[in-house]
Amino acid sequence: MAAAEPLSPAEAEALVRALRGTELRDAGGKGWLRQHECVEKLNMHAILSASAGQEQLLIELLISHAKIPILIGELISAEVWKHKVFPVLCRLEDFHPSSTFPIYVVLHHEASIINLLETVFYHKEICESAEDSILDLIDYCHRKLTLLVARSASRQAATQQELHPEELAGLLSMQELQKQAEVMEFEISLKALSVLRFITDQVGSLPLSALTRMLNTHNLPCLLVELVEHCPWSCREAGKFKKFENGTWHVVPPEDQLKMTKLDGQVWLALLNLLLSPECQHKYHFDGFNKSQLLKLRAFLTDVLLDQLPNLVEMQRFLSHLAVTEPAPPKKDLVLEQVPVIWDHILKKNMGKWEAIAKHQVKHAFSPTEEELKLQARRWAQMYSLDMLEALAPDKPRCRVCGVEAAKRCSRCRNEWYCTRACQVQHWQKHRTACNLLAQAPGTAGTL
Repeated sequence: MAAAEPLSPAEAEALVRALRGTELRDAGGKGWLRQHECVEKLNMHAILSASAGQEQLLIELLISHAKIPILIGELISAEVWKHKVFPVLCRLEDFHPSSTFPIYVVLHHEASIINLLETVFYHKEICESAEDSILDLIDYCHRKLTLLVARSASRQAATQQELHPEELAGLLSMQELQKQAEVMEFEISLKALSVLRFITDQVGSLPLSALTRMLNTHNLPCLLVELVEHCPWSCREAGKFKKFENGTWHVVPPEDQLKMTKLDGQVWLALLNLLLSPECQHKYHFDGFNKSQLLKLRAFLTDVLLDQLPNLVEMQRFLSHLAVTEPAPPKKDLVLEQVPVIWDHILKKNMGKWEAIAKHQVKHAFSPTEEELKLQARRWAQMYSLDMLEALAPDKPRCRVCGVEAAKRCSRCRNEWYCTRACQVQHWQKHRTACNLLAQAPGTAGTL
């Protein structure tokens, strides 16, 4: 099998040029699906290019064609759809879709966009090209981090796993799809944490309104302290300590339990950026509450942690100084503060229309004929070609049933892996509908 490669420059430019904003009402329709396909292909292209150190062309294309504000607008539109329209769909008594696959695609749109933004926001020029929409992105990230903190309080089951996209073709229950949306929300929130950290890397060049939004409106330093305290990407279940990395929960052996994960690092680096930069120190209000919350961090700054992230020595010094001093009140800048507009604009435009939008989408997007469903399955399988998926996978294939390393693949659809025949037989009832659908779609199946 040939190794997956990024798109050619001409293909990448055509996809970037094709990015457009879409209306909430059109989600799931043909024009919307073309936009989703552009995002998916650019997302995979960005990951492959970044892994090869060749992402500069994509960065330049997104900037020169002013597409970052469009992607942020689409991200928030997808978020609004999930919170306002999707619950209405789930309540419609006469809506019993033969497949929830088309709805899953719309839910997955938000995950695809935030993943693309996570990959490209590492670059300062991308952050600057967001212009005023950076405020909307900061608000979005704040909402997701708040959900993470709430999740850590409720401690949802660590064994929940997101289904493969093709398996969603076989789901007949909207309740099952709701569960998958919850699992997806967790992973989206983790991506938003990374995006926020990249934004904080640029505090020296952000507009004053962005700093005000992060430090005063949302008090992100204290929210990040809560993430350090509760660490929602780790849990203890049935006597075993688990951490969430690379899209799955892993049992962590005792000798590795103090090892910092990428997510731990993102939180600490964001705190470093927000607390130690002169721009932020002049604007942040170190009042009694904020000071007491920040000083909680001292308990976590162990020698083991400092060895893994030496920059935290500066944080340790800062907190020691903060404990014995009373910082001056923040400087008040006499400027007209900008506010984010995308979320409010979408809400005002569609307020009171959620049920009408849901019913429109049931009729025009979420009740496809069998032939239309096969076509969607074929396009999805072409988008996620097997060599592309294997190039992006962080680990070797694992059994869909028990999670151990697998060497056997379903010979009909080639989309599921198993360690033994017994696991394949056990999973067949759940996999059968999706397998039949993909196997019947021309050009998507093959034999080993």
